[in-house]
Amino acid sequence: MSEHFDTVVIGGGQAGLAMGYHLSRLKRPFLILDENTRTGDSWRTRWDSLRLFTPARYDALPGSRYPAPQWSYPAREEFADYLAGYADRLRLPVRHGVRVTSLSHNGRAFVVQADGVVFEADNVVVAPGWDRKPKVPEFARQLSPELRQLTAGSYRNPGDLAPGPVLVVGAGNSGADIALELAPIHKTYLSGRHPGEIPWPIDATASRPLTLAVFFAFSHLLTLNTPLGRKARPQILAHSGPLVRVKNRDLVRAGVERVPRTEGARDGWPVLADGRTLEVSNVVWCTGFGPDLDWIQLPVFGRDGQPDQHRGVAAAQPGLFFLGATFQQSLASSMVHGVGADAAFIAQHIASRTPAAPEATQAADAVRPEGSAAPQ
Repeated sequence: MSEHFDTVVIGGGQAGLAMGYHLSRLKRPFLILDENTRTGDSWRTRWDSLRLFTPARYDALPGSRYPAPQWSYPAREEFADYLAGYADRLRLPVRHGVRVTSLSHNGRAFVVQADGVVFEADNVVVAPGWDRKPKVPEFARQLSPELRQLTAGSYRNPGDLAPGPVLVVGAGNSGADIALELAPIHKTYLSGRHPGEIPWPIDATASRPLTLAVFFAFSHLLTLNTPLGRKARPQILAHSGPLVRVKNRDLVRAGVERVPRTEGARDGWPVLADGRTLEVSNVVWCTGFGPDLDWIQLPVFGRDGQPDQHRGVAAAQPGLFFLGATFQQSLASSMVHGVGADAAFIAQHIASRTPAAPEATQAADAVRPEGSAAPQ
């Protein structure tokens, strides 16, 4: 026996919650499926010292403000608790402990299977988080079994590492953060192309106008709607965005040694692009993540294995949407403050497919920010 919904949102992280907010505002009935026990648990399992890379003023979901000083950096637990409070306060219909194993279509509706439970839906939004599957190069298997290997997803704290030097592969925000934490304890190498950086301390009072301009550019200039954004997008997808909080000078002061890309293995040791072999005890792969979408049994993927979609709307499957991907519409798309705009766009598409259901009105009223008018 299956349950039928107008829309099923797969994923209860920030993308799924933002989607729920906008569906409620448009009076759409929906259900959010979250494989975690609690809202926010995907953040609670990240490394212990993680703080968001963006100031609190950019860490709020639609219809809310982040409850912290606007130029502070929330810790992972703080942000996880914020997500849980957001879902509770807005009374979003999140069903926890539901792990989706299959998504198909029976000719009438989408069929979502989850550990023996079946849901049918007219629309499905896939928002499980685009950082679920670590991208680790094949040659990692050729490294010595005595060398301890972790990823940005499995690393928790310096106690996870074996004594001796560590090579952090990937010089984006995660790699820079982890290298900076390890440097006082281990000889630390940071491997990879420097992605650039915002060249001022973004929380300094004097530089706040510049910081505001940068984040405005992330949302409004570096988008699919502008020539600048379309030109920058392939480069950003191939590498990573600029360092936001940690600067190169912070790494230098801490004693982190920058080295070229890690390109292979020799005799069980990592080999750099300049031919050097590094005899280290640990490697932490901060080489990015990809989506885990193998459970989608629909012809919606391109030759590159990624969903064939535009701004989250699946090209070949009406009613199927994707949310939370890097640069889905703008550089801010995968950031907390940017996902709401993408969710609003998708919600409008869903609303245009079928008329609104009267039973959703109460949920819409529950999520209306204080002082705002009902949507017209």
